[in-house]
Amino acid sequence: SPLILLHGGTATHEEWNDFLPAFTPHFTVYAPDSRGHGKTDNPDGVLSYPQMADDVAAFIAALKIDQPIVLGFSDGGQIALELGLRHPGVARALVISGSFYKMTPTYFEGLKSWGISQSMDFDAMQQYSPDWVEYLKSAHARPDDPDYWQTHMRQIAGMWLTPIEYSAADLQKITVPALVALGDRDESVEVEQALEMYRMLPQGELLIFPNATHMGAVKQLANPLVL
Repeated sequence: SPLILLHGGTATHEEWNDFLPAFTPHFTVYAPDSRGHGKTDNPDGVLSYPQMADDVAAFIAALKIDQPIVLGFSDGGQIALELGLRHPGVARALVISGSFYKMTPTYFEGLKSWGISQSMDFDAMQQYSPDWVEYLKSAHARPDDPDYWQTHMRQIAGMWLTPIEYSAADLQKITVPALVALGDRDESVEVEQALEMYRMLPQGELLIFPNATHMGAVKQLANPLVL
């Protein structure tokens, strides 16, 4: 059975490298870089979850993949959610991990503390996590554009700062099985939100990882419950 893995924002397909031994015995695995990430271009110069969900649908159509399971983490989970809304029936099932159905003040406060704003504060980003900045420079390296990582972050900021709020009527349109997964100590998404989303999905399931932060939860996505 086909399985498509959608990585988190500012990451690349390499986020899934450690998971492949768990997944490949059961699935044919596809792990593309999202638009503007890694080795994938972004000709439009803007990013949005609906646009990237359309990209995934086009990827599925181009490779003639028959109803894959789509597993997304963080931004990848948002893309999987949008795929279910915009392209019903394309995916056989969804795993939506570390994602939300509505942006909250806690989420926006977190972005501000990271230096994420419309004008972008790269000095604040450096102070918040110098390792993250070094990763961005490496993962999104462009030989002809050494500062591409900053361009990338401006595009990411535009997407992350655009409010999202799906209604119950929206989520009820996703009729395929959908597993909502979240760490109970996620810094951006409250457990209550995962519970609400699970209850609004007609075939929703809920998995809460104990004692797990946002990045701590992704490390557990190859566990037997997800499989």
